[in-house]
Amino acid sequence: MTDLPRNQHIVASGLIAAVGVSIAYISFTQELADAFIFPRLISSVFAVLAIWTFGKAILGRTKVGNGISYDAMRNMLPGLIVAIIYVYWAAKAFGFYTATAIAFFILLSLYDPSPHSELKSWGKRLLITAGFIAVMYGLFAQLLNVFTPQEIFF
Repeated sequence: MTDLPRNQHIVASGLIAAVGVSIAYISFTQELADAFIFPRLISSVFAVLAIWTFGKAILGRTKVGNGISYDAMRNMLPGLIVAIIYVYWAAKAFGFYTATAIAFFILLSLYDPSPHSELKSWGKRLLITAGFIAVMYGLFAQLLNVFTPQEIFF
């Protein structure tokens, strides 16, 4: 039982390393090489860092701490559910920017400590969401020319 935090860290970093390597593989095996320069760069860095962290976890050279408590996991669960729905369904069904705006607004509403009974806090959440999407659009569509999933809205 004393190895639970270390084992938890090994499993988590191993899963993240597997995801990182698979994303890097996908980005390097797609056609239209010019369209995947940014994803190749980001996924390669992500994979290298994830493998490095996994290696450190296996060797026992990480500062593990106490692991994730049940309460912390319960607090993260709604955000994980929103993220899974976003990744596996919403981004393609609604388009990247629309789905991102919806997911970001839901996450902001879930984790923002401002009271839900005040109209002012909802206006603030809408303003923050609009600003976030404007930055995302400027970064991905204008600056980096990255292709995003495009379906119903854009």
